[in-house]
Amino acid sequence: MDGNGRWAEARGRRRSEGHRAGTETVDRLLDHLVKIKVPYVSLYAFSTENWRRPRPEITALFNLLNEFIITRLDKMMAKGVRIVTSGDISRLPKKSRDLLENAMLRTGRNKKLVANFCLNYGARDEIHRAAMRFAAKQIAGRKIKIPKEKEFRALLWQPEMPDVDLLVRTAGELRLSNFMLYQAAYAELYFTDKTWPEFSENDVDAAIFEFGRRKRKFGGL
Repeated sequence: MDGNGRWAEARGRRRSEGHRAGTETVDRLLDHLVKIKVPYVSLYAFSTENWRRPRPEITALFNLLNEFIITRLDKMMAKGVRIVTSGDISRLPKKSRDLLENAMLRTGRNKKLVANFCLNYGARDEIHRAAMRFAAKQIAGRKIKIPKEKEFRALLWQPEMPDVDLLVRTAGELRLSNFMLYQAAYAELYFTDKTWPEFSENDVDAAIFEFGRRKRKFGGL
């Protein structure tokens, strides 16, 4: 979800205003995905590398996350949205962790849309963590075993979610930036020059339409 800061700077506003506009796009996006019956979405909200940003910006981002959960949780409950997370949220501010854990608990039985918020997430970190978890099991069991793909996948953050079908990146960026490298092995990639705050319901539909035009072979003919 790129381009919040650039959207704000182009309008002579503070970067924090761009991030706020970005949360409004998330709200609209979730509503639209429920409406058109998309069952899963993952939102790259804060990467493992984003800790390098200025401290005031990081604080503002998590304050916006807190506000988003507080003001929209009842709405997500009513819409049937289930909230899950990918990434090590133990490093997040305590208030953010508490709000997220409560939101996941309250929405745990919702079934219309699984919204996976990727927070303190990086794909390399996820794969490394899964490998360490598997190695720890081997050491504890005092045995050496090569994991089957299904066993390894079960150690990722959200193993019940299917592979990524369509990966959308905004603001003209043309790289994956450490996002779901394992799950996106056969994802269709869709890039747009629009910044995230400008990304509308029509843009969602356009991305899905383009996805529907592509022939997916998964290595076959």
